Amino acid sequence: MIQSETLELLEWYRLCQHLATFAATKLGAIASTNLQIPTSQAVSEQLLAQTKEVYQLESQLTTSLSFDGIQDIGDAIKRAELQGILAGDELLAIATTLAGARNLRRVIDNQENIPVLTQLVADLRTYPEIEQEIHRCIDERGQVTDRASQKLGEIRDELRRLRSQINQKLHNILQAKSNAVQEQIITQRGDRFVIPVKASHKDIIPGIVHDTSTSGVTLYVEPNSIVPMGNQLRQTLKREQAEEEAIRRVLTEQVAAVTPDLERLLAIVTTLDLATARSRYSYWLKANPPRFINRESQEIVTLRQLRHPLLIWQQQHEQGHAVIPVDLLISPHIRVVTITGPNTGGKTVTLKTLGLAALMAKVGLFVPAREPVEMPWFDQVLADIGDEQSLQQSLSTFSGHIRRISRILNALGNEEQPNSLVLLDEVGAGTDPAEGSALAIALLQYLAQNAQLTIATTHFGELKALKYEDARFENASVEFDEATLSPTYRLLWGIPGRSNALAIALRLGLKPEVVEQAKTQVGEASDEVNQVIAGLEAQRRSQETKAAEAQKLLQQAERLYKEVSDKAAALQEREKSLRASQEVAVQQAIAQAKSEIAQVIRRLQKGTPTAQDAQQATNALNEITKKFQPAPPPKQKAGFMPKVGDRIRISQFGQPADVLTPPDEDGELTVRFGIMKMTVKLQDIESLDGQKPEPIVKPKATPAPTTPPPQAAPAIRTSKNTVDLRGKRVADAEIELDKAISEANGPIWIIHGHGTGKLRQGVHAYLQQHPRVSSYEPAEQADGGSGVTIAQIS
Repeated sequence: MIQSETLELLEWYRLCQHLATFAATKLGAIASTNLQIPTSQAVSEQLLAQTKEVYQLESQLTTSLSFDGIQDIGDAIKRAELQGILAGDELLAIATTLAGARNLRRVIDNQENIPVLTQLVADLRTYPEIEQEIHRCIDERGQVTDRASQKLGEIRDELRRLRSQINQKLHNILQAKSNAVQEQIITQRGDRFVIPVKASHKDIIPGIVHDTSTSGVTLYVEPNSIVPMGNQLRQTLKREQAEEEAIRRVLTEQVAAVTPDLERLLAIVTTLDLATARSRYSYWLKANPPRFINRESQEIVTLRQLRHPLLIWQQQHEQGHAVIPVDLLISPHIRVVTITGPNTGGKTVTLKTLGLAALMAKVGLFVPAREPVEMPWFDQVLADIGDEQSLQQSLSTFSGHIRRISRILNALGNEEQPNSLVLLDEVGAGTDPAEGSALAIALLQYLAQNAQLTIATTHFGELKALKYEDARFENASVEFDEATLSPTYRLLWGIPGRSNALAIALRLGLKPEVVEQAKTQVGEASDEVNQVIAGLEAQRRSQETKAAEAQKLLQQAERLYKEVSDKAAALQEREKSLRASQEVAVQQAIAQAKSEIAQVIRRLQKGTPTAQDAQQATNALNEITKKFQPAPPPKQKAGFMPKVGDRIRISQFGQPADVLTPPDEDGELTVRFGIMKMTVKLQDIESLDGQKPEPIVKPKATPAPTTPPPQAAPAIRTSKNTVDLRGKRVADAEIELDKAISEANGPIWIIHGHGTGKLRQGVHAYLQQHPRVSSYEPAEQADGGSGVTIAQIS
């Protein structure tokens, strides 16, 4: 009973109605309105996992998850199971529901990293054969189609023939007896075809009168000549109805045979729609997923910027006031929080907000608070909020509170371990203040022992002192702006609040002289306490201002760090790009140099080279070397040594900095870079005019300069070191080759051509076993490629 009372006090059912508006199906809306609260944490975790995965799934899809075609077919399934015959529109609803469920399963199966939803639809059976059979037999209007059976098609053909004959016969009568009819029309009364005949001419067209006009002037007569055809039409219509019923009976039996699977399908689709509604409602609230914590493991209840979901709805849909969030950070050893402060300050709203947040987390909804959202899983949420006064039950305010609190205590007595959330509004109110405060103290001390967390609002000053007597108690208060004489609805922790009753009374229009007289009755001690509390509040506001300024500086530092990092990354990318372009240029220069050297060699190979030719070739090679040899690096400017107060530049970032400390033995110094201090190495800095600092190193002996060994001149192909073996046998070629090797004092070029390749193989085999040949290789493409072999002679 107390559980349902709590849900009503917290206006839980209003929240469920809001949730139902986000459901896509009638079944989902009904389930949302009658939302069941789980009794175990495992079920809540499962519901939260479903909500998270639908949230993730809809963020990945280009469109929202579609529930098109899914209808409430529960009643139809039950009637089919009881051997009733389903109507055409009921069968059509079953077919569209099967198709909609299959589409949902297909969408979920095509996505990754949603194991909970995948498992949910894994056993979903959608019976496409039943769906196809229903669509074959039932059209979009819910009528049985001609193709449903051959017999029905024949009956429908006969009906069309009879109707055509009757119409033709009546048209003939209308033309022949036009003076006796009221209008040239054919109409129906029931299933009989009639024509409007003037009452004064009824004997001209004998027949059966089926209806009369209101004025009595017109009679609707079925002429005797078509009565037999009308009777035949009626009999054919009965045959049609019987055949349609037989077809629908067969389809109903197919549905009845799979009733358990269809009921499971409805349950799965409803669960999926409910999870989708929770996800969409959470997205609309801009809420975040909660994490259930264990306070015994010293975890803190963390609910920052917590907002009341019903007030958010009121603001968005009913042009309500802006929602003021509250911060709830409760240490693990705290069991009772007493909230004090003025009336209309937001104390009761804070209680309801926390209660709804606990219930939302239990049913798998996200909580409208800033991440991280961390709170315990409460077995029960029990509340005494509002006035229980009742004239019918002879209950006063105090009696109503006590009866409800008694039911709360009875509910707590059934728990093995204290794991409930208790919310008490104006505890101990409605009776003598001395006795009420004593009762409130005793009650809160009992709840500190028997409940996981209790939040209580009060005006009793004695309850504010419990924090200093028992470590399980904490104070909080709602802020009051004395400048505007109005509450700010902010929750302040660690500071007991003042009721500010006199200030509020003055703001609400009570005569100033009455308020001044009341102030004289309060007493100096109370006034001193209020001054102390006011001082604490002022100190807290000062600290919050400083914290906000520090946060602003931190954000500036983070932004500056990001800018510097982005610039450094851009510089590195630019350096990488320049290095790559330089490598390409070097490769192109090398290729061009090789080409020009090859041209020099080819000029020497033409004819017999002379000393003048060799000198010209040498000069050409020197020119090529000068052309492609990289320029020597520019000389560095004279080094400098940074001193304290100097302005230098950090090479990596290209940003100036101030020197705070001189370089140490390791060459490291401290600089100020914007609002940050950092340690850099000497080689990472330079003066503002580009000078590099002198490195701090111990003097070392300068090694004697070594003269690099002279490089060998490049081998040049001439007619003397070239042997042409083309057209010769291998044996003859070996004789000439041996002679050329014995006379050579450098590499020789052996021309053997391509041909069948036997001469090349024989030459290579001979070179491989010759003692003076150190190596051999094919010539460059410009010198003949694989048709020429260069042998190195040692």
